[in-house]
Amino acid sequence: MEQTAPKTKLVAPTQADKDRKVNGRIVAIQGPVVDVRFYDGEMAPAVYDCIEVWTYNGKRVTLQCSEHIGPGLVRCTALQDTLNLQQNAPCYCTYKPIAIPIGDGCFGRVMDTSGRPLDNGGPFENCPNMVPIRQPTPQVSFDLKSKRREIPELLETGIKYVDLLYPLIKGSKTGVIGGAGCGKTVIILELINNIVKAHGGACVFTGIGERIREGNELYFELHESHLLHKVMLAFGQMDQPPGARAEVVNAGLTMAEYLVAKNKDVLLFMDNLYRFVQGGQEVSTLLGRVPAETGYQPTMSSEVNTVQERIRSIDGGGSITAMQAVYVPADDMTDPAVVAIYATLDGNIVLSRDLVQRGMYPAIDPLQSSCTNLDPIVVGKAHFEISQRVIQHFNKHNALKRIVAVIGIEELSKEDQLIYKRAEKLYNFMTQPFSVSEVFTGKKGEYVHVVDNISGCVRILNGDYDHLEAQDFYMIGTAPRV
Repeated sequence: MEQTAPKTKLVAPTQADKDRKVNGRIVAIQGPVVDVRFYDGEMAPAVYDCIEVWTYNGKRVTLQCSEHIGPGLVRCTALQDTLNLQQNAPCYCTYKPIAIPIGDGCFGRVMDTSGRPLDNGGPFENCPNMVPIRQPTPQVSFDLKSKRREIPELLETGIKYVDLLYPLIKGSKTGVIGGAGCGKTVIILELINNIVKAHGGACVFTGIGERIREGNELYFELHESHLLHKVMLAFGQMDQPPGARAEVVNAGLTMAEYLVAKNKDVLLFMDNLYRFVQGGQEVSTLLGRVPAETGYQPTMSSEVNTVQERIRSIDGGGSITAMQAVYVPADDMTDPAVVAIYATLDGNIVLSRDLVQRGMYPAIDPLQSSCTNLDPIVVGKAHFEISQRVIQHFNKHNALKRIVAVIGIEELSKEDQLIYKRAEKLYNFMTQPFSVSEVFTGKKGEYVHVVDNISGCVRILNGDYDHLEAQDFYMIGTAPRV
């Protein structure tokens, strides 16, 4: 029987809620946008302050003040569904921004944008503090005496492509960029599975506007793998209003910042950052703001940069290593939202639909992807030289494949034939069965150490496997023995 996460129960207003002073009334409801008028003499809320209101069937809805449109009149975006919300309903202004419970009790739990539990596990225990999710960007220190250059620390992921060509280091930001169905979420889930098992530490997963089914499967998979107690989860899924999808990023960042302040190395996974931009676009349009000529909100770049600047490590303390899935609409890598996100990342792992159609998983395009961490100082001279030889073979293969398609491989020179065949073996060797996809492929997942990964590539490049076919390297872990 398929497991499903329990639904959140409706909570009736308590006597304390009923005794609170009514500050204002709802005057208009337009989907997720609600206008609230405050009585004469009542102070209107500041921008990003929360207003609470109840539907007629007892469901609490949190409104976030977005703009002031007149004396005593504010326009708000709802963080929950506005179904059964009535005009003239009483409103209670908190005069506080969105705050979530933070503490070690968040491990193994799921919350929404406003800090409410989604896992039917009751109130959060051992979470004494309510922390606002919108925090100022950490300031960079310019003290030359205290600033010291630390040696980057590599994180082994067990994924051949990533460890060889796009290495992760503590404190870096890497994007997994691709269109629908290219495998972004699968790579993110495999990274969670491998990194948390291998390195331990703390992990924060932020689900931004993605499928409820995927969040449900992730929750039970972490539970069955005995990893749930190491992970904090915040979900703003696709069935929620755009305000919730846009703000859940800040909830995840607040969790990560809490762990970093305790000198922990944090793995921050965000799936999917494009939905954050999309949520902001919907909010901007609903508020009546004039869009940019690209169709996105005029503040898109500043919103993306504000999020990325909060992903920062502390000197001499903890670090945040971020993995961000980025959806590419219509496979258009020049989309303004994708470009805005792309420019802020240390590494960009681009997925190819052509490789998906050929069954090459993970479908990473090595010629479009890039990583600033692939440096001799970071990975070592031997690793760097091997990676460059691999990329050269991929480039040569890309230049020759159209010629081969027309005249056949036999018409190439002997040297080009060798390079082409070895590149085919490398492409197949980079495929890998994942632990999270065992139920679909029937193949046991393989974790490949960096040493074995590089050793296999060296033997392919040196011609040790010239007597084998490219298909012999498809969906294997370590290279076969000679």
